[in-house]
Amino acid sequence: MEVLIDGKNAVMGRLSSYVAKQVLLGKEVIVINSNEVIITGRKEDIYKKYSELFKKGGHSQKGPKILRTPERMLKRAIRGMLSHKQGRGLDALKRVKCYNTTPEQYKDSKKVVAGKEKHSKYITLKELCVLLR
Repeated sequence: MEVLIDGKNAVMGRLSSYVAKQVLLGKEVIVINSNEVIITGRKEDIYKKYSELFKKGGHSQKGPKILRTPERMLKRAIRGMLSHKQGRGLDALKRVKCYNTTPEQYKDSKKVVAGKEKHSKYITLKELCVLLR
């Protein structure tokens, strides 16, 4: 069974925990519009946290490599909520697909809307990725 989730205006942590629970139950989860997922807080604080995270890496050619695209950042947040080093979590992570836009095959499908709350201070994953380049 597939669950199609629209990530527009959804808080990244809440969305990630919901997706992690669904894939552990055995469902395939597709997240669309992952570039419009938001992280709440002041933009300066969020940028500072993620820029320090990226600077902590070891050797530039050996890793650890942290990808700076919105769909990969969201998938990494979902991975953090799974036991990805064990078989069950690894299988669950393979059932997650994240897209920045809506692919043609999912245009007419029924979507679960994740973000309904209004937040005054936030930054989207797309804006964060642009700042981190």
